[in-house]
Formats: sequence, C-alpha cells, structure tokens
Amino acid sequence: MGLPKIGIGMDCAVIPIRHGGGLVLIQTVDYFYPLVDDPYIMGKITCANVLSDLYAMGVTDCDNMLMILGVSQKMTDKERDVVVPIIMRGFRDCATEAGTQITGGQTVQNPWLTIGGVATSICQPSEYIIPDNAVVGDVLVLTKPLGTQVSSISYQWLEQSDRWARIKLVVTEDDVRKAYLRSMDSMSRLNRVASRLMHKYNAHGATDVTGFGLLGHAQNLARVQKNEVSFVIHNLPVIAKMAAVAKACGNMFQLLQGHSPETSGGLLICLPREQAAAYCKDIEKQEGYQAWIIGIVEKGSRSARIIDKPRVIEVPAKEKDGELW
Repeated sequence: MGLPKIGIGMDCAVIPIRHGGGLVLIQTVDYFYPLVDDPYIMGKITCANVLSDLYAMGVTDCDNMLMILGVSQKMTDKERDVVVPIIMRGFRDCATEAGTQITGGQTVQNPWLTIGGVATSICQPSEYIIPDNAVVGDVLVLTKPLGTQVSSISYQWLEQSDRWARIKLVVTEDDVRKAYLRSMDSMSRLNRVASRLMHKYNAHGATDVTGFGLLGHAQNLARVQKNEVSFVIHNLPVIAKMAAVAKACGNMFQLLQGHSPETSGGLLICLPREQAAAYCKDIEKQEGYQAWIIGIVEKGSRSARIIDKPRVIEVPAKEKDGELW
C-alpha cells in the first residue's frame, strides 16, 4: 500500500486500514494516577492528556474515546460513589469540548486509583503529520510552560512541615497555591489549537511533553528523524516561581535539566524558522495563551540537549491582579 507503518516509540500507532482507500487508524492509550485534589479537574486532565498524543501527530479530530478506570479498594463506598462519577464527568466534559465522544471502556477494582483512556481517529494522509521531517535551521516551539510536577508536589508540601521547610525561603504559600492553580489550568487545556496550527505553519513534526520530561521527549523525537539532525534547547518557560523551588531542592526534580515529568504538557514542535514567530502569535491570538521558541535544529546525530545555562522564562512574567496568568 505504500503507507507508513509507524508508532513504535512515538506518540501514536499509525495503522494502514486493510480495506485500502489510503485511510489509516491512529490510536493511543494512556493512564496514570491522580495528582490533583479536585476529581472533576483530574478527569479533564486525564482526557486532555490522552488526546494530546493525537494532537502531537497533527490529528485534530478524534472519532472515539474509551475510558479506563481503576477504582481503589481503599475507598469507602461513599467515597467511591461521590468521587468516581465526578472524575467521569470531568473526562466526559473534556471529550465534549474536543468534539468527540466516549462509547465505552473498562472499570476494575485496584489497590490504588488509576484513570486513563484510549483515543482513536480514522484519517486521510493530509490529516496527520508524520513526526520525522525536521531539517537543519528549524526552530523548536513549546506550547505550555513546564513545572506541573513541581507545582503539584509543592502544593502537597503545604501540609508537610518538614518538606515545606525546604522551600519556604524561596516561595510563599500564596505563590505555591497560585502555581498549583496555574498547573491545573494548563494541564486541563487541550492542545487542539496548537495541533491545528501545525498544518497552517508547515510543522515538520512534534511530540507532547509528558512523563519523560522535556529532554526525554525531545530525545525521542530527535531519534526518529529522517535527516541527521540534533535539537538544542536554550530557553525553559516555567510556571512562575517553580524554577526557584526546583533549585532549592537540589537534584530532586531535575526541572532545569529537562528530566522533571510533566502531565498533559504542551506540544514540542519543529517549525520552519520563518514560520515560528507567526505560529506563536497566532496561538496567543486564538487561545490567549503564550507559546515560546525554545531551541533550534542543527546538524547532528539525532540527539537532543539543553545548554549548560538555559534561560528560564517565568510564566507569567508579572502578576496581574485578579488574573491567573
């Protein structure tokens, strides 16, 4: 059929449909554990995170979703009957926002709560972007700030005096609460507009930044490139005050080294140099959120690195009364 069979090590499986016609099945699965204390937002974050793998492939329309739920055996009947439907509602509302539907899934009992899903799309070749076409001279764009894990854990430390003592010299309780709200807002936001604009601005490939951290995902993306290129990252947009928290904790988070896991992070996109600034301007115009040029594509051996002293971009740069960002 001449169609690509890819997917191993990348964000989605891309499977040519045996009935021909040039169509492919694009599919992804993901699940994880709760990391915020609001079950509705947790449901939304999970759905956004599952869909993000499709969006990284430039697939903006999802045809179907399944939900995966492991209900903790440690929950009382009342906790289960209250919390689980709220998680499911958050997941469903996010799917509705994405223009898709949930038609089934699987629920099991589990020692701990797990939540995830499957996203599936049937696509024509023009509807997806194989992420292997980066060329020397491209730039790297990131569409969400880093620091979701740092902010979530810092928020938990507000209740743990020994842990809080490690960071209270560099942040206030209000700083941590605001960072936590910002991370929830960021994690529950769909990468759909970012994905749609990849087509408009001729992206050469992308991945979403999640559990392997920025550098881990950059390395995965570099590894599958057809050309002999490498990625060099100079700038790190980080949720305000979280870089200071990470530094205060020594090597614990590895945020500035690019190893801190993110949840439902942004898209890391290879864009032609002359298109990148317009891409960032367009996404801010449509969504009201920034994107950043964070690095370059140069000749190399399909690797990625962060320079020794990257520039940390505080997001937002300054506080505005009554506004989250």
